[in-house]
Amino acid sequence: MMMHNFNSGPSILPKEVLQQAADAIHNFNGIGLSILEIGHRTSWFQQVMDEAQSLVKDLMQIGDEYAVLFLHGGATTQFMQVPMNLLPQNKTAAYINNGIWGNKAIKEAKLFGNVAEVSSTKDKNHSYIAKDFTVPPDAVYLHYTTNNTVEGTEWHQLPNAGDVPLIADMSSDIFSKPFPYNKHALIYAGAQKNAGAAGVTLVVVRKDLLGKVQRAIPTILDYRPHIEAGSLLNTPPVFAVYVAMLTMRWIKKEGGLGEMEKRAKERADLFYNALDTLPLFKPLVAKEDRSLMNATFVIEDSAKEQQFLDLCKQNGMVGVKGHRSVGGLRLSMYNAMPLSSVEAIVELMKDFQNKQ
Repeated sequence: MMMHNFNSGPSILPKEVLQQAADAIHNFNGIGLSILEIGHRTSWFQQVMDEAQSLVKDLMQIGDEYAVLFLHGGATTQFMQVPMNLLPQNKTAAYINNGIWGNKAIKEAKLFGNVAEVSSTKDKNHSYIAKDFTVPPDAVYLHYTTNNTVEGTEWHQLPNAGDVPLIADMSSDIFSKPFPYNKHALIYAGAQKNAGAAGVTLVVVRKDLLGKVQRAIPTILDYRPHIEAGSLLNTPPVFAVYVAMLTMRWIKKEGGLGEMEKRAKERADLFYNALDTLPLFKPLVAKEDRSLMNATFVIEDSAKEQQFLDLCKQNGMVGVKGHRSVGGLRLSMYNAMPLSSVEAIVELMKDFQNKQ
């Protein structure tokens, strides 16, 4: 049976990246050792780290004013690490709350300074993006989540922050489209959706932002020592960095971010057009704010919803069940998702609708 991987993360990877990574586990670059065995301070791995950092800058079209870090701890650690490094105790940071991850980021930021929640979509279960809000001009930064994996909304334009530095959690749509990365002061993302395998977190930070808080920061949580050490302050997640490098190579080889966006729109259009014509399936998100990465929807009859999930399982379609906090159904359609998988589930939905 052919498998269709709609998992939200860890998620689908390009087949050739999987093959290259598998080969490297047995023999990395023909050296006779596994990628899992080589020292992180060898020239072998330094070449991997150098290429990975270079590919990030290339894809993002950013210069040396930015540092590229590959760190541990997932995006969840960045909820804490960002304000620890950037938010003085007596200052205010602005946050947008568009869902579960924005809410978690706000909770952590309050440990370090004042937080102004300038926008929230809790009133409608985070089913839309609120675009009309005011950011305090003295805010240290404005933090937002570019794509809300759980709720299925995506920012299709930048929030209006004025002169306030922008910080973005891009865990689920990084490298999926051309994007004004250079208009951001800091971007972070867990790799396990569009940028590689689980186990490494990408942080891209404008260096002039750092060193402005007075608090003592534990060395391992201070961005500056990581920058000085080239992401080798402690043992990095070697294999995850390698898979991220292979994934970025693949993105570039396939045509770059413009091609990724073209494919994303093709997948999303196919799915949403079907969703809007099948009355059994109910979309959850305002049309103009729908995510190209994560489509959320429901079948209002819970028994039928379970029948559909069982049918998906029987047909090799995994990851269709919604996030545990909201339930329902969700398709994650990341960069490596072939259009044929979306075609397959659309046909399954039509067939299920007809039989009802």
